[in-house]
Amino acid sequence: MSFKISLLILTFFALTSCGKPSSDAPRSSGTETGSEVTEIQFSGTTWADALRDGRAILTALYVPAAGFAYEDADGRLTGVVVDILDDFAAFVEREHGVVVDLNFIEDTNWRRFYSRVVGAGDGVIGMGNVTMTEQRRNELHFSPPYMTNIAALITHRDTPELQRLSDLGDTFTSLQALAFEGTLHESRLRKLITNYYPSAEMAFATTNDEIIARVSATPGYFAYIDIYNYHRAAEAGIPVRRHPVGDESAEEFGYIMPLQTTWGAVIEEYFSAGEGLLNSERYRRIMTTHLGEQLTEMLLEP
Repeated sequence: MSFKISLLILTFFALTSCGKPSSDAPRSSGTETGSEVTEIQFSGTTWADALRDGRAILTALYVPAAGFAYEDADGRLTGVVVDILDDFAAFVEREHGVVVDLNFIEDTNWRRFYSRVVGAGDGVIGMGNVTMTEQRRNELHFSPPYMTNIAALITHRDTPELQRLSDLGDTFTSLQALAFEGTLHESRLRKLITNYYPSAEMAFATTNDEIIARVSATPGYFAYIDIYNYHRAAEAGIPVRRHPVGDESAEEFGYIMPLQTTWGAVIEEYFSAGEGLLNSERYRRIMTTHLGEQLTEMLLEP
């Protein structure tokens, strides 16, 4: 078989894998978890082609997270970032006459998800509660922020509450720092260790669920997690304690796209339309539906 024929076959399978599930099918269109698929390059439709044809495929990679991107009781993908993206698709059809087919692809490995969006083609958007930083702006195009996050410092419930950061070495004596490797939470912990507890050792986890499980199992760790993860754990009766003196609320989450994306301008148009997405009643309704009143108020306050 010639190289050209092989390439055509591979291209056919790549394109057919980007089709939107039927309206009756679950919204999660497949899970990528094995190392053998790490090198896949995802793509969708360019904005220019979308305007020309009146239709587009927007490939949406996501990391599952309770409240943000999860399956409901009927097996359909829903959540804050999913509903916002659905609202964006409706905006594009209404304002530009382009029907956007959203092709959702799950990846349970956050670091691989991030790398895949960095290396993706046009017409790809990522939803993984990615904190917006200047360093990441060199690798990715960010949407305007869809949420301000609070990073919460946690321990097992039996650990005394930390009153001052300067007391960290005494209050958390014998505890190890536990970090989700490669995230800003790891950087926060390293800063705490450097400034207040130089003898502390660092351990690593690969998911937020693992961090909560290990912190709540024994008074042996301190860690940072996003406030919504802490809130859900506390609501479920998991024995974790939040130490408000260690809270940080200066970070924002945004959708991510490859640097060469042509969708950036229309996404910015969507976020700024009318009174602005984050000031709209439909945004508050989305947040409340999936996160509840109490957590929504906490997140909107910053």
